Order: sequence, then C-alpha cells, then structure tokens
Amino acid sequence: MYLLDANTYIQAKNIYYQLDFCPAYWHFLDQQFKTGILASIENVYDEIGPAGDELADWAKQRRPHFYPTGTGPIQQKFKEVVQHIVALPNKSQLSVNAFLSGADPWLVATAALSGATIVTQEVPVPNESRKVKIPNICRDFNIAFMDTFSLLKELQARFVLS
Repeated sequence: MYLLDANTYIQAKNIYYQLDFCPAYWHFLDQQFKTGILASIENVYDEIGPAGDELADWAKQRRPHFYPTGTGPIQQKFKEVVQHIVALPNKSQLSVNAFLSGADPWLVATAALSGATIVTQEVPVPNESRKVKIPNICRDFNIAFMDTFSLLKELQARFVLS
C-alpha cells in the first residue's frame, strides 16, 4: 500500500496533472484507491480540503480515500514520532513546528504501523540540515518512500491519448 502526502495532490493539481488537463491521472488514483493500493489519511484531507478549489472539491467527493488516524495504535506511534523529531539535534524550531503542525507526523505514524510506502514530493536533506523532511524521518523509522513519478512507474500507469 502507498500513502499519499498532501504535496502529491497539490503539485499534481497545480503543475503536472491539472484536473482539466489530465483527467486520466485522477481516474488512475480512483482506480488504485478502489483496489486498496493507494490511500491517504484524514490529516492530508484536512490540509487540502479547506482550499475551496477544484482539488478540495475532488477530495470531498472521495472522503473514504482518507483513512482516520484517531485509533489508539496510530496515536501511540504519533507520540513516538513527535518525541523523535523533538529530540533531533540542530533542527530549526520553525521547521520542527511546521512538521509537527501538519499531516506529516501522522503520515509517518500511519506508514510505520501499516507498512505502507509514503509517496511525497519532498526530497531528503543532509543530516546536518536544520530542516525536518518526511524522507529523513522515514529513514529514521525504516519506512519506504518515493515520489509521484516513481509511484506511477512502479504501478505501470499509462495515460494514453485516444
């Protein structure tokens, strides 16, 4: 299973696969959600839902794609992720706060428990960086991660012009 980060939806909508330009991408997501290969979490929904744009409308029509994170095991793992991030040396407090205030720690906690791969457009930063990024935290928790393009290649997506 793959869990999608908010930036995969946002960048797809804004840049690569705009809803009116490449509807096949969004149909592909729907197909993969139906088979249980792709999912996301309610915290990601909370990040993209309030925008009031076409992506928010798309997400509202697909609320079941965004799994709840309020279960005891996920909350417990979330606490572990938070403790880990707070203890990281040399990180900017702004970066720590930004990471902890969004969906990112919940995504990591959910993936850690489910064995899912996180799909994010974030890239790893050097260990001495003051930033906190999903790929680095995934490595710390032994969670696989990839970007959208790697996911599409792995799932053999094809968007064919007819």
